[in-house]
Amino acid sequence: MDWWGIWLIVGGTLLIAELLTLTFYLLWLGVGAIVAAIVALIAPEAYLIQALAGGLAALVLTIYTKSLTRHFRKSKGYRDVYEDFVGKAGIVMEAISPESPGIVKIGSETWSAVSQEALPKDEHVRVIGRRTTVLEVQKWGGKTE
Repeated sequence: MDWWGIWLIVGGTLLIAELLTLTFYLLWLGVGAIVAAIVALIAPEAYLIQALAGGLAALVLTIYTKSLTRHFRKSKGYRDVYEDFVGKAGIVMEAISPESPGIVKIGSETWSAVSQEALPKDEHVRVIGRRTTVLEVQKWGGKTE
């Protein structure tokens, strides 16, 4: 298989994986791999140039969008979607221990969650914070909403 095909497969895989996350990190790596695929079509034997072009594209996009997203977050009216989860009740679907995250169900959605205490399956919890795409929960005596 030619290198452009390999780069394209890597880029497509990263773009699909990005759809499963809530960050932009894999998106820019996927775009970088697609840039490398385009360079591979133009210069099929220049492997180092392909890798450098893809890496540079991912780096430039990452740096540019960091400042852009920071600007949006500081703008008036911006509300982070995770802020809606803080204070909501849920139920543990997969046990949580202080050493490893588990799964909780908040409303109709399931999320990865961590806790400072061990929480067994079917324990009622309340969201107290977040860490990127992982919710922080604690034991709660009430019922889920």
